[in-house]
Amino acid sequence: MTTKTYGQYCGVARALELVGERWALLIIRDLLVGPKRYTDLRAGLPKIPTNVLATRLKELEQAALVVRRVQPRPSGAIVYELTQYGTDLEPVVLALGRWGARSLGELRPDEIITADILVMALRSTFRPGKRKAKYELRFGETVIHAIINAADLTVDPGPLDGSIVIEARAPIAPLLTGAVDGAEALRTKLVTTSGTAEDLNRFAMRFPIGAPT
Repeated sequence: MTTKTYGQYCGVARALELVGERWALLIIRDLLVGPKRYTDLRAGLPKIPTNVLATRLKELEQAALVVRRVQPRPSGAIVYELTQYGTDLEPVVLALGRWGARSLGELRPDEIITADILVMALRSTFRPGKRKAKYELRFGETVIHAIINAADLTVDPGPLDGSIVIEARAPIAPLLTGAVDGAEALRTKLVTTSGTAEDLNRFAMRFPIGAPT
């Protein structure tokens, strides 16, 4: 927990004292996907200075949000994972991601997209429905998959056999905001897919991004 305080007996103020420091919520975002080694976190957050990452992890441990654990043999690696208290932040992080997605715009030259980012992006924008579907989303070498069972969603890194493959050469926000439909996304080569334009429309309906108002 940071030594900086707001001097207010308020839940919002206390939350910011716990996770309001720079990079803290992004560390939690990646740990919500699964336990990570220090090197995994560093790779997913390449702009974070190593001393800041170490400090944030120490602060999150002191706040009982994160614990260190030794993985069983043969790995034996030390990983960081969220406690139940830390995992309770998931709806907060998803809501913040859903809100922030409305202002994403174009991919900036210095920005990266990781598997953890894509996993949390789909989790945050998922809209339950009646149809079942399986999708594999590819962005360069980054691959994740989503399994939709009506109102339930499972998203994890990696490919998935038997899924509709969507390969993006640029962020697909225009498809998810409704700025373009599936046919236009294919025509302009925003994406390629093993499915159809209608499959892209269904994907966009399940993971919509609202526009700022």
